[in-house]
Amino acid sequence: MRVSKLEKSIGIEVYATSSPGIGGVIRQSCEDFIVEELLVNGSKAEVSTPHIPPPTYEQPLTSRHLLCVLVKRNWDTFQAIEAIAEQLGINPQKIHIAGIKDAKAVTAQHITIRDIKPEEVKNVRVKDIKIVPIGYFKTKLSPYYLLGNSFKIMVRAISHTKATIQQRIERVVKEIEALGGTPNFFGHQRFGTIRPITHLVGKAIIKGDFRRAAMLFLAKSYPFEHPESRTAREELHRTQDFRKALKIFPKHLYYERLMLRHLAKKPDDFKGAFKRLPIKLRILFPQAYQAYLFNKFLSRRIASGLPLNAAEAGDYIVKIEATGLPSERLREIASREKLTEINSAIASGKMRLALPLAGFRQRLSEGFQGEIEKQILEEEDITFENFKVKGMPELSLKGGLRTALTALKDFRMEEISKDPFSPGKNMVKISFTLHRGSYATIFLRELMKPRNPIKAGF
Repeated sequence: MRVSKLEKSIGIEVYATSSPGIGGVIRQSCEDFIVEELLVNGSKAEVSTPHIPPPTYEQPLTSRHLLCVLVKRNWDTFQAIEAIAEQLGINPQKIHIAGIKDAKAVTAQHITIRDIKPEEVKNVRVKDIKIVPIGYFKTKLSPYYLLGNSFKIMVRAISHTKATIQQRIERVVKEIEALGGTPNFFGHQRFGTIRPITHLVGKAIIKGDFRRAAMLFLAKSYPFEHPESRTAREELHRTQDFRKALKIFPKHLYYERLMLRHLAKKPDDFKGAFKRLPIKLRILFPQAYQAYLFNKFLSRRIASGLPLNAAEAGDYIVKIEATGLPSERLREIASREKLTEINSAIASGKMRLALPLAGFRQRLSEGFQGEIEKQILEEEDITFENFKVKGMPELSLKGGLRTALTALKDFRMEEISKDPFSPGKNMVKISFTLHRGSYATIFLRELMKPRNPIKAGF
């Protein structure tokens, strides 16, 4: 089945299902894409959280971290945190999250804010942002406490009949269930859909070429971005004049302008320009390249006909905890002698096949999968050692493992109806849950099989 040029550019080269998709468009409005976060302790952040004063409670002596639910509409997670920090008059580094949420969506997530009282949070007034204090947390929030996300999604502008939509969705879901889950590719937003450059910047950084990294981030234009942004980038690419660029770059290119202010004063200090960006944003660049390599490893495995729901000798496998999450520590390489036992454990859901996440402490798989990985690294002219970033050690990545499949939980096809925004076409409302680190758009691409992911709203 044909995969778009955009998806190939981010390492997603195949589909895992062969059933035809429903087509259609997502995110025609933010309300079409609702994300609600789940923590391992059972707490769920809900979009409909009432804006009521928090109960009166005393701050426990052991905690200084106020736990809140943050509901945002059409906000980048990091920019939302900076806007909240500015209103509270604190450093954004005092605010911690369990996971990054989609920008073009309505999302609810937990955050912790250090050394802040509930009454202070009630005074925050930012358009399309709501914060509700719900108690105190024992420590700062981190991905460790994240279980997953619940999604409610509307797919609009579908050309097929209601019966065909239902039939096609049922077939794709049946294939995914038979496979044991959705392929665990990193999704489009990890790289940028309109402007997929995050992994390219990351590769330049781990190769130590900070000039190239900066110019890719600032000056590489793409046809689908805002015309004003595209023109500004093209002008910078042509002139290399950072002072002039600072005057013409649109205000909404906030992070680019942070770097340009530095380069306008020190035009050769590209490393210093990157250091103007928050560390949480900077680390996303090498992580995106790590994600790109993983996508390539998984794509090539699928294309080679190797199984995703069984291990071969030399494959990594990880144990699955009671929560359904893979264990961080319980991992091994499948030996020929234990293969029958391991595959029995995979079939019963106690173990899962995993592939490497690039990093200076991570080793490649062995066996045939290891050969696939070696070939891709040779094509990329990269080694895992490169992820020890000499010029900016804080961006170094140790590596790890990521499961090849992710479980699709609580899937429901809620309603198929006429789409009021697209006369003569239908829409379908679906809901499902995914574990942390997995992307709704990866399941949606299997369901929709979009010819043009940008036009389809990815």
